[in-house]
Amino acid sequence: MQRRHDLDALRVLAILSLIAYHCGMLYVADWGWHIKSSYLQEWLQWPMLAMNRWRMALLFLISGLAIGLYQPERGPGRFALLRTWRLFLPLLFGMLVIVPVQAYCQGVVNGTVSPGYGAFLLRYWELRPWPEGGFDGAEHGVTWNHLWYLAYLWVYSLLLVAILPLLRSRPGQRLQAALGGLRGWRLVLVPALPLVLYMNVLMPRFESTNALLDDWFQHAQFFTVFVYGYLLARVPGFWAELARLRRPLAMAAVAMLLVYVPVLKLDVVFPEWALVAMRCLRGLIVWTVLLAVLAWARHALDRPFRWLPYASEAVYPWYVIHQSATVLLAYWLVPLELGAWREATLVVLGTLAACALGHEIVRRVGVLRPLFGLKRRKPASVRPQAEPLAVVGGRE
Repeated sequence: MQRRHDLDALRVLAILSLIAYHCGMLYVADWGWHIKSSYLQEWLQWPMLAMNRWRMALLFLISGLAIGLYQPERGPGRFALLRTWRLFLPLLFGMLVIVPVQAYCQGVVNGTVSPGYGAFLLRYWELRPWPEGGFDGAEHGVTWNHLWYLAYLWVYSLLLVAILPLLRSRPGQRLQAALGGLRGWRLVLVPALPLVLYMNVLMPRFESTNALLDDWFQHAQFFTVFVYGYLLARVPGFWAELARLRRPLAMAAVAMLLVYVPVLKLDVVFPEWALVAMRCLRGLIVWTVLLAVLAWARHALDRPFRWLPYASEAVYPWYVIHQSATVLLAYWLVPLELGAWREATLVVLGTLAACALGHEIVRRVGVLRPLFGLKRRKPASVRPQAEPLAVVGGRE
């Protein structure tokens, strides 16, 4: 099967947007994060709210599409083992080696951890609970912070293997045909209905935690779009319809966000019927934006850009490294009071430089490659190749 350059390019853009979002979390006013700058900006809430409602759903949708192209039904056992190797191993390594610097910086800033990273790391590796309020996940003794996505994707991949017989059954085939056969407004509305249901039934009852075991609203939303991706990946009619609808999809997505975000920012107490309407709109926004993004990526990015193999390989290491770099830079720079623009520039450029340097080291050292989600390759060969089963999904 011909390689889908649009999905590879979309993975690259997704990781860059994730880095931008997490750098923004340092500066957005009234939103908690591991470390906060003294130069908080309320206006950042507007673009970040517009992105926040669909950004993670996009990652799970791309992962489902990538798995659908891989066709795990040809060897479900091998697929499960590959996913465990490519997802769980980097998750475990990241939790023990990469993420602890975030916990240390947050704990020192909060005054619950004594300065001295070596002593902190030895204590962290004991996997014992920390004092309350030390850092995110302190009550468990260990944290995965931004790497929660790897845990969720690994679980969803194994769940997909478990339900493959159902999806490949006659009812499952009919479901796939019905989903892939949706056209026009039905392609927007029908798949959005479960998301609207989750927004109204699960979201008010289950706070988003990124903690896996108690995150039922996010599981319902993310696993649904993940399965959508798997079912739609190899349906030519679906992609043809996206190409036809790319302009109205983009206009509808922008129009809904222009209504949703300002209303969300109103300082009023909404009656219940208005809250229900906003939740319905949010569910519709998620699916419409996802369709618009896929449509325009297919239209504009499905070509073999010269930079794409290298950038696609870099996605996984950049994902693992980026937030730890951002938090560490903030830990060093915020006390210096350099000014908002100088500090933000150093944080962003420093994060990008750390990711780039980390990737260059990882790709050249054979023992490090699987720890950052890359396939093994002979040390003598450092020619970049698109990494298939990377953080936002890909093909083996």
